[in-house]
Amino acid sequence: MGFWQGISKRKNTGGRLRLARKKRKREMGSEFIEPRIGTYRKKITKGMGGHNKIKIKGAEFVNVHTPDGAKRVRLTNVVENPANIHYVRRNVLTKGAVIETEIGKARITSRPGQDGVLNAILVE
Repeated sequence: MGFWQGISKRKNTGGRLRLARKKRKREMGSEFIEPRIGTYRKKITKGMGGHNKIKIKGAEFVNVHTPDGAKRVRLTNVVENPANIHYVRRNVLTKGAVIETEIGKARITSRPGQDGVLNAILVE
Protein backbone atom coordinates (compact mmCIF):
# COMPACT_ATOMS: atom_id res chain seq x y z
CA MET A 1 0.00 0.00 0.00
CA GLY A 2 1.33 3.39 -0.90
CA PHE A 3 0.46 6.98 -0.23
CA TRP A 4 0.07 9.60 -2.92
CA GLN A 5 2.17 12.64 -2.11
CA GLY A 6 1.34 15.01 -4.92
CA ILE A 7 0.59 18.71 -4.77
CA SER A 8 -2.39 20.17 -2.93
CA LYS A 9 -5.72 20.86 -4.65
CA ARG A 10 -5.71 24.38 -3.24
CA LYS A 11 -3.55 27.43 -3.96
CA ASN A 12 -1.84 29.45 -1.22
CA THR A 13 -4.63 31.98 -1.53
CA GLY A 14 -7.27 29.30 -0.90
CA GLY A 15 -8.47 29.13 -4.49
CA ARG A 16 -8.95 25.81 -6.24
CA LEU A 17 -5.99 24.46 -8.22
CA ARG A 18 -7.05 22.63 -11.38
CA LEU A 19 -4.59 19.85 -12.09
CA ALA A 20 -3.32 19.55 -15.67
CA ARG A 21 -2.71 15.80 -15.39
CA LYS A 22 -3.52 12.72 -13.36
CA LYS A 23 -1.54 11.11 -10.56
CA ARG A 24 1.71 9.28 -11.33
CA LYS A 25 3.04 6.17 -9.62
CA ARG A 26 6.43 7.82 -9.11
CA GLU A 27 4.75 10.40 -6.86
CA MET A 28 3.64 7.76 -4.39
CA GLY A 29 5.28 7.39 -0.99
CA SER A 30 5.74 4.18 0.93
CA GLU A 31 4.86 2.95 4.40
CA PHE A 32 7.38 3.46 7.19
CA ILE A 33 9.25 0.26 8.01
CA GLU A 34 10.31 0.42 11.65
CA PRO A 35 13.98 -0.59 11.91
CA ARG A 36 14.34 -2.33 15.28
CA ILE A 37 17.07 -3.90 17.36
CA GLY A 38 17.35 -7.60 16.54
CA THR A 39 18.78 -9.91 13.91
CA TYR A 40 19.83 -8.20 10.67
CA ARG A 41 16.98 -8.16 8.18
CA LYS A 42 16.50 -5.92 5.15
CA LYS A 43 13.96 -5.16 2.44
CA ILE A 44 14.96 -4.07 -1.06
CA THR A 45 12.50 -1.77 -2.85
CA LYS A 46 12.56 -0.23 -6.32
CA GLY A 47 13.54 3.39 -6.59
CA MET A 48 13.26 5.98 -9.32
CA GLY A 49 15.56 5.55 -12.33
CA GLY A 50 16.13 1.83 -11.86
CA HIS A 51 17.82 2.29 -8.48
CA ASN A 52 17.17 0.18 -5.41
CA LYS A 53 16.64 1.24 -1.79
CA ILE A 54 17.74 -1.03 1.02
CA LYS A 55 15.50 -0.62 4.06
CA ILE A 56 16.74 -2.12 7.31
CA LYS A 57 14.09 -4.05 9.26
CA GLY A 58 16.40 -5.19 12.06
CA ALA A 59 20.00 -4.62 13.14
CA GLU A 60 22.17 -5.81 16.01
CA PHE A 61 25.43 -4.04 15.07
CA VAL A 62 26.22 -0.38 14.38
CA ASN A 63 29.30 1.40 12.95
CA VAL A 64 30.30 3.86 15.70
CA HIS A 65 32.77 6.61 14.82
CA THR A 66 35.05 7.51 17.72
CA PRO A 67 38.07 9.83 17.92
CA ASP A 68 40.25 6.71 17.54
CA GLY A 69 38.40 5.49 14.43
CA ALA A 70 35.31 3.54 13.45
CA LYS A 71 34.28 0.40 15.31
CA ARG A 72 31.53 -2.16 14.71
CA VAL A 73 29.78 -2.65 18.04
CA ARG A 74 26.64 -4.37 19.32
CA LEU A 75 23.45 -2.40 20.01
CA THR A 76 21.86 -2.69 23.44
CA ASN A 77 18.77 -0.45 23.42
CA VAL A 78 17.35 2.93 22.39
CA VAL A 79 17.75 5.63 25.06
CA GLU A 80 16.16 8.64 23.34
CA ASN A 81 14.41 9.27 20.03
CA PRO A 82 13.41 12.81 18.95
CA ALA A 83 11.23 11.49 16.10
CA ASN A 84 8.69 9.90 18.45
CA ILE A 85 8.71 9.32 22.21
CA HIS A 86 7.07 5.91 21.77
CA TYR A 87 9.96 4.65 19.59
CA VAL A 88 12.12 4.40 22.73
CA ARG A 89 9.81 1.81 24.25
CA ARG A 90 9.68 -0.20 21.00
CA ASN A 91 13.45 0.14 20.24
CA VAL A 92 12.85 1.75 16.82
CA LEU A 93 16.00 3.10 15.13
CA THR A 94 15.73 6.40 13.23
CA LYS A 95 18.14 9.21 12.39
CA GLY A 96 19.00 11.24 15.48
CA ALA A 97 18.12 8.48 17.95
CA VAL A 98 20.45 8.06 20.93
CA ILE A 99 21.37 4.39 21.40
CA GLU A 100 23.19 2.43 24.06
CA THR A 101 26.14 0.38 22.76
CA GLU A 102 28.91 -1.70 24.29
CA ILE A 103 31.28 1.29 24.31
CA GLY A 104 28.75 3.94 25.46
CA LYS A 105 25.97 6.14 24.13
CA ALA A 106 25.92 7.09 20.44
CA ARG A 107 23.69 9.13 18.13
CA ILE A 108 22.57 7.64 14.80
CA THR A 109 23.62 9.78 11.81
CA SER A 110 22.40 7.58 8.94
CA ARG A 111 18.85 6.92 7.77
CA PRO A 112 18.29 3.18 8.33
CA GLY A 113 15.00 3.15 6.44
CA GLN A 114 16.64 4.70 3.36
CA ASP A 115 20.38 3.91 3.32
CA GLY A 116 20.59 0.29 4.40
CA VAL A 117 23.48 1.07 6.77
CA LEU A 118 23.62 2.03 10.43
CA ASN A 119 26.23 4.67 11.35
CA ALA A 120 26.55 6.56 14.64
CA ILE A 121 28.80 9.03 16.46
CA LEU A 122 29.90 8.46 20.04
CA VAL A 123 28.19 10.92 22.42
CA GLU A 124 29.94 10.05 25.68
